[in-house]
Amino acid sequence: MADTRRRVKLYALNADRQWDDRGTGHVSSSYVERLKAMSLLVRAESDGSLLLESKIQQDTAYQKQQETLIVWSEGDNYDLALSFQEKAGCDEIWEKICQVQGKDPSVDITQDVVESEDEHLEEVGDGMPPVELPPCETQRLGEMATLVQSCLPSPVRRDKLATALEEQDYIRRLLPVFRTCEDLDYREGLYQLYDIFKGIFLLNKNALFDAMFAEDAILDVVGILEYEPGCPAGQRRRHRDYLRQVSRFREVIPLGNPELLAKIHQTYRVQYIQDVVLPTPSVFEENMLSTLSSFIFFNKADIVSMLQEDEKFLSELFAQLTDEATDDDKRRDLVLFLKEFCTFSQTLQPQCRESFFKTLSSLGILQALEITLGMEDTVIKTASIDILSYLVDYSPSMVREYAFQQSNVQDDDQLLINIIIEQMICDPDPDLGGAVQLSGILRLLLDPENMLSLDTKSEFLNFFYKHCMHVLIAPVLANTTGDAPSKETSQTAQLLSLIVELLSFCVEHHSYHIKNYVLHKDLLRRVLVLMRSKFTFLVLCALRFMRRIVGLKDEFYNRYIINGNLFGPVVDAFRQNNGRYNLLDSAVLELFEFIRVDDVKSLCLHVVERYGKVLDKVDYVQTFKSLRLRYEQHQERLRERPSLEGSILRGAGGGGGGMPGAALGPAVVGGGALGAAARFRRDPRQLEEDEEMWFNEEEEEEEELEGPPGAVAPADSFSRRLDAEFDQLGKILDKKAQEREGKENVRTLNRSGSPVLNNSAGRRSPSNPAGPLSPTTVVEVKSPTGPLQQRKGGLVDYPDEDSDEEEEEEDDGSMTASGLPSPKRARLSS
Repeated sequence: MADTRRRVKLYALNADRQWDDRGTGHVSSSYVERLKAMSLLVRAESDGSLLLESKIQQDTAYQKQQETLIVWSEGDNYDLALSFQEKAGCDEIWEKICQVQGKDPSVDITQDVVESEDEHLEEVGDGMPPVELPPCETQRLGEMATLVQSCLPSPVRRDKLATALEEQDYIRRLLPVFRTCEDLDYREGLYQLYDIFKGIFLLNKNALFDAMFAEDAILDVVGILEYEPGCPAGQRRRHRDYLRQVSRFREVIPLGNPELLAKIHQTYRVQYIQDVVLPTPSVFEENMLSTLSSFIFFNKADIVSMLQEDEKFLSELFAQLTDEATDDDKRRDLVLFLKEFCTFSQTLQPQCRESFFKTLSSLGILQALEITLGMEDTVIKTASIDILSYLVDYSPSMVREYAFQQSNVQDDDQLLINIIIEQMICDPDPDLGGAVQLSGILRLLLDPENMLSLDTKSEFLNFFYKHCMHVLIAPVLANTTGDAPSKETSQTAQLLSLIVELLSFCVEHHSYHIKNYVLHKDLLRRVLVLMRSKFTFLVLCALRFMRRIVGLKDEFYNRYIINGNLFGPVVDAFRQNNGRYNLLDSAVLELFEFIRVDDVKSLCLHVVERYGKVLDKVDYVQTFKSLRLRYEQHQERLRERPSLEGSILRGAGGGGGGMPGAALGPAVVGGGALGAAARFRRDPRQLEEDEEMWFNEEEEEEEELEGPPGAVAPADSFSRRLDAEFDQLGKILDKKAQEREGKENVRTLNRSGSPVLNNSAGRRSPSNPAGPLSPTTVVEVKSPTGPLQQRKGGLVDYPDEDSDEEEEEEDDGSMTASGLPSPKRARLSS
């Protein structure tokens, strides 16, 4: 058999009884050796891949609908459909199917659908007699209604009734009877006609829908469905009056295609019948209207395709939309049409949808939205937000690329992202419906998970933080100039909560970009002012922002929190809550429980030392007692370390393979090579796992803080404050160390366990202090014949039985080709 190809769209019915697009391709009917049978093959138009390989089964019921559709089921719950571009292609494939099954191509269904074996046996026993329809007369309407109801339970009798109705053109013959009954106000006949047509809908046959939805018949069908039995005459819904008078078709731009115009009218009316006129189907009737949903679905897909092919129409649409001379009423109609156009596009298959949005982008839809989003007309603005939502949902990268390109040619105020932010901030709706939708759009645009590459992510985020972030946080900064929010209205509180939620999202996903911005603007302090708001949801929102930052366990953030005493507002809110069992109480307790469980040392020490007297009084939970216990454990370890370091220093004096300390080779500070004798043996007490993790995290932190080019740097004032504090800390610790040891070169530890280098030649440069939580030990030894030497070793000794293995590992991992240890082992930065 010859292999004949026709262009088709492949659809599959999903679990929600909606058609999913599976692709566009060319269909053929050919013999497949693997299946040992004739099969339907659909190969993708784009790359020739196989979209469908379906064996033509002898017992499968194939249906032809609307002259260009072939629908069938494979298995119990897998329905497929082929939508042909040309009627000739549909007819040819239909003939192939009928030829394989030995059926007459003139019928629209190849098999009787049998739902169960019992039904099958019942129908066979009855001999499947044809359905005889009574004459279309007023007196015989009751007989016809009874016949329709008796056929509905049996699939075979439903098919035979549908065939009889189609062959005898029975629907069109019933319509004059309806008009007669309505003129005579013959209620019983009108109620019987309602039952008849409701049953015809439940037959679920496309050929009958074509007859009922014809332009000269559909309003009469709607009129029949107005006369629902049991509904009082005075309460009858006049659907025809609505469709004729209230609902008016506005042709914003003339449509030159009569077929397109007729399909738009038909689709609107059929959608109205499904949504409004027909009664809500019962559980047993729900699946009996699937063909009606398919009818609407394919009509919408055809409308979008016809409009997309009309380049003159779309060009005129966008020209008028962006023309300053266009009045507001006209622009409103244009935007509403564009919104409906985008809504219909959801019925397209992915490839066609991509082409659809590319077409809109090339015609300037984003430039048009820049104008319509800023208009005061609520209808225009709401529709514009919906259109933008469709664009961002389908292709955020397209919107992101357009916004990024604007940075080279426009002022910040004219950027699309800033227009979105400004409309979110200035939403006049008391419930902020538009602002909520716009914040969701911003979240999608800022989500690095849907950015195509690392370069794209870095470029766009640099652009956003440079040109747009200041616009987003402006309301937060404006309302937090004092100790409490300056404006306490419900609408302002909701807006601030949306902004803070976006900032929390940025903290979680944007690493160094938002980190530098938080430090530069002292943003956390300003957000925590909102914890004094009278609106609990805003207080919780500010607390979530704090929780996101603490949850990162980033020591740079931790130092910022400690130096700024930023736990103060949290503790104040917790005290004012006074132990009430509510969400705020639970959220604050969870924050401190996280610090305890994850053993964030710096924050644990800060909280207990600064707020311990207040928090120790809270006894209805064990959180603060446990936090105090964790603090005391850290203090105990710190008290044990001076004696431990003394043993290390004594071991260092004779270590290094018999070489005296004075003969050690030169060392390079902050990453230079250290002498091979810098290795020390360890105590049986090993470093805890968390200490090792911090040791590694500090390195990562230093690398991360460098950031890529274009990142926002921390404020100079903040850096100078940190430098001064670390310098002062070094002076205090040096003095205490000299008093305790009475020696020139002494090793001291700060309270968090960091080593502080002390020597007469000079302390660390305050501009680059070692991390305050680093557990690294650096030992300085003054040589009688040369400059200061530095030695580096572990804080503890391993037991003797492990020493050989450890030394071998260190030799392999730390020595370079020149015999010096690897620079990566050094823990001080130059």
